[in-house]
Amino acid sequence: MFRLPQEAMTPKPTGPPDGGWGWVVAAAGFAVNGLSYGVLRSLGLAFPDFAEYFDRNAQETAWVSALALAVQQAASPVGSALSTRWGARPVVMVGGVLTSLGFVFSAFAHSLLHLYLGLGVLAGSGWALVFAPALGTVSRYFSRRRVLAVGLALTGNGASSLLLAPALQLLLDNFGWRGALLLLGAVTLHLTPCGALLRPLALPGDPLAPPRSPLAALGLGLFRRRAFLVLTLGTALVGVGYFIPYVHLAPHALDRGLGGYGAALVVAAAAMGDIGARLLCGWLADQGWVPLPRLLTICGALTGLGLLAVGLVPVGGNEDSWGGPLLAAAGAYGLSAGSYAPLIFCVLPELVGIGNVVQATGLVMMLLSLGGLLGPPLSGFLRDETGDFTASFLTCGSFVLSGSFIYLGLPKALPSCRPASRPGTPPPEMGELLPVPQVALLSPGDPHSTLDTTC
Repeated sequence: MFRLPQEAMTPKPTGPPDGGWGWVVAAAGFAVNGLSYGVLRSLGLAFPDFAEYFDRNAQETAWVSALALAVQQAASPVGSALSTRWGARPVVMVGGVLTSLGFVFSAFAHSLLHLYLGLGVLAGSGWALVFAPALGTVSRYFSRRRVLAVGLALTGNGASSLLLAPALQLLLDNFGWRGALLLLGAVTLHLTPCGALLRPLALPGDPLAPPRSPLAALGLGLFRRRAFLVLTLGTALVGVGYFIPYVHLAPHALDRGLGGYGAALVVAAAAMGDIGARLLCGWLADQGWVPLPRLLTICGALTGLGLLAVGLVPVGGNEDSWGGPLLAAAGAYGLSAGSYAPLIFCVLPELVGIGNVVQATGLVMMLLSLGGLLGPPLSGFLRDETGDFTASFLTCGSFVLSGSFIYLGLPKALPSCRPASRPGTPPPEMGELLPVPQVALLSPGDPHSTLDTTC
């Protein structure tokens, strides 16, 4: 019997579908982000119960979330490497099981060390397997609407925090911290069906065979690309200051004289601005009016300026006031930081190619974690030395501005008035961004044809 070659039987991919099942993948990314970072941000509500039960201080219990965050972000390249070899679907499903087991194991803890191992190492390792593969898969399903889709997936963090925080407090009040961790284990197990929704997608630019060596699987060869090296260096500096408000915005509001409800309102203003900006920036970036590297640089700089504004808010509040100036500064920071978040991941396909986006996402997460581990301790040290958080926010805002300045080395981050020429390398979906990618707007034979410029 005559058999057709396998290559002839397999339809050739034409590019990202830019919709369809991609919206299901974006919804799965929304849930993955909520069940990872959203749960991690809400977990602090259980720390007073941990400290009371194990007779430890707040600093020792805080290492539970710090260790989980460090493991989750530092091990993200491992999740990307496994996803490159086996696909995102099984890796995210296994990560969901590990995360759930971490919470169940911690529910039976008899010492703080058990919580370090259960929530910090085991659950943190599970989260490391889910975030980068899920977010990378969302990027692979979209092209024209990529920033909007990624921004939608990243809003799961804020939305989950708003819902999980009161729900977790209710669980703690009714079932204690052990029962609450058991129920969180059941909730985080839903990461597994989210992973099942990540249908594999073959695209032009994908490697013909999975990498064989561990170093190739981790994507370390991407650092040989100048644009990716510039991006990661700038991102590491931005990470030093980016996470400071997550930890010290509420204490800063209390230092400024606001009461507990006023400080909570300041945090809520930053969170709501963050959620809205991720969707708004996604829509704006997808219009193509401003190149993504340039928009990333602008939003990064605005984030640094927002941190400076938060630090420079004058003292003058009281426990009964709403802290208008600080509320406005926190909202401005939330808008700028929320705009920055989807751009840092959506610029990756244009710099490294769509086939390397999952590996690049893991490496960017790792470098963000390096900066994130330095920032909060530095902020706390400056607070102890100066007596308030003014120097903390000013210093960390300077780090963000420095990283944004480095982004100016990215292709198309700065305008150019040179006449455009026909591209000699593959389009952004296939490789690194061209400094001048525009060509003739009409056919060359048309007398009305004009050359576009990137001015």
